[in-house]
Amino acid sequence: MFSPQGPSLRELCVQAFSSVERGYDLLAPKFDHTPFRTPDSYLGATADALSDLGPFDQGLDVCCGTGAGMAVLRSVCRGGITGVDFSAGMLAQARSAHPDATWVQADARALPFTENFNLAVSFGALGHFLPTERPALFEGIHRALRPGGLFALPVGAPPPLTSVAHWATLGFDLTMRVRNALWRPPFVMYYRTSPLPALRDDLMAAGFTVTTVALTVLGSRRDGSPRCRLIVARKPTDPH
Repeated sequence: MFSPQGPSLRELCVQAFSSVERGYDLLAPKFDHTPFRTPDSYLGATADALSDLGPFDQGLDVCCGTGAGMAVLRSVCRGGITGVDFSAGMLAQARSAHPDATWVQADARALPFTENFNLAVSFGALGHFLPTERPALFEGIHRALRPGGLFALPVGAPPPLTSVAHWATLGFDLTMRVRNALWRPPFVMYYRTSPLPALRDDLMAAGFTVTTVALTVLGSRRDGSPRCRLIVARKPTDPH
């Protein structure tokens, strides 16, 4: 799963028994050499889909990590691009890779922005938020966008019940629940807590209108449905 430049098993164990923030501070220097980084194929598919909806002016990457999503923002935004994350270690890596971008350390559940951006994106971060925390996350993104602005995030289809991926993600989530019941501080990372219908409901409750775009370039399931969709949530132009 990991390249020779990636973290050792010992380093992963230390991370897993840390808080989310401390864990990512520790993992940051080697994060891009793990499977946890959003694949370039997903980033490219998202950029292609957004190119049909833009161009945009100011862009924001929510939970930006080491800055992989900046390539998406840079390809569709004419103005400045900003990344926000609560891990100082991840931001240090991102700043090194993209010194011309703006970087903000903040909790995504309390974003410090008001109508600053035309586009917001997020990649691979939803598993770090419990369902009860999503409303604050989406309300903050809604507040950060200008009227008419878009929030976009790719969401993979759930793996088939008979697949190895289904049982692997189920086992991972069960392991994390046991770990968090027995150990403090908790490390919130779950694969199965953000189904598309729930995300749509929470985004609509935050004030967005929601559509999806099939990212067909990423392939289809056996039933012909797309393996991944891009959620496109728009902040209404008229607040009323």
